[in-house]
Amino acid sequence: MKLTVLVDNNTLIDRYFQGEPGVSYYIENDGLKVLFDTGYSDLFMKNAAKMEIDLFDVDAVILSHAHIDHTWGIQALIQAFAERQFEGRSYKRPTLIAHPTVFDRRVMPGVGDIGCLISRETAVRYFDLELTDRPHWLNPDLVFLGEIERRNDFEAEHPIGRIWQDGVESDDFLMDDTSLAYRSSKGLVIVAGCAHAGICNTVAQAMQVCKETRVADIIGGFHLLDPTEKQLRRTVEQLSAWRPEKLHACHCTDLKSLLALSRAAELEEVGVGLELEF
Repeated sequence: MKLTVLVDNNTLIDRYFQGEPGVSYYIENDGLKVLFDTGYSDLFMKNAAKMEIDLFDVDAVILSHAHIDHTWGIQALIQAFAERQFEGRSYKRPTLIAHPTVFDRRVMPGVGDIGCLISRETAVRYFDLELTDRPHWLNPDLVFLGEIERRNDFEAEHPIGRIWQDGVESDDFLMDDTSLAYRSSKGLVIVAGCAHAGICNTVAQAMQVCKETRVADIIGGFHLLDPTEKQLRRTVEQLSAWRPEKLHACHCTDLKSLLALSRAAELEEVGVGLELEF
């Protein structure tokens, strides 16, 4: 599997791409081409074009969850698809894979909408939809993990904003949050968006779904922004017990947490343009 970072908060020195607070990765595996998250704007498309990555030839678009820094870029992709249709130019119609609640409205009081701005009705015009809370295998080695079981008592304890479901408003515990897992020869590679479900919960689910206990790498947001002492300590303890070969923590992982995570495994830098092969 090859993973290319199209969007991250950071950029790498002497790599002249742009960054924004968000996530978007391009993944290739045995002929399968996947776009994982779309960042906050059309920046993922601009960076992909500079990298000569053809986003009109992807098999699947996967949304890790509904938040703005992972889904708002999809509007630019839809616009590009619509323009190609208007001009009579072809593109591969991808499958959009996400949790069934990905299109539900999400609001942060005092801020406004923080969820996906497109509707299911809009999405179905440009994508084949695979909305599921169950694990979904994209090929024999790459799996969408589905809804993550909240197994421990130190992660995913607090809601973020409010969600409307069937006309009812409630606290949003981000039950749509999910990740990918890849079975490499050295163990699991977990690809996270924000890991609102908890990075340890996510790894545990990947182990269960893939029937593999070795962890080669974890890349993505670990949702460790000003975590409690308990959460950070127990996260480091759990990751240390699993002994991953490397960590590529980024996006919603603050400096204090990065320093702590470096005690659990070899921690490597992440930025736009980074390419990882497994």
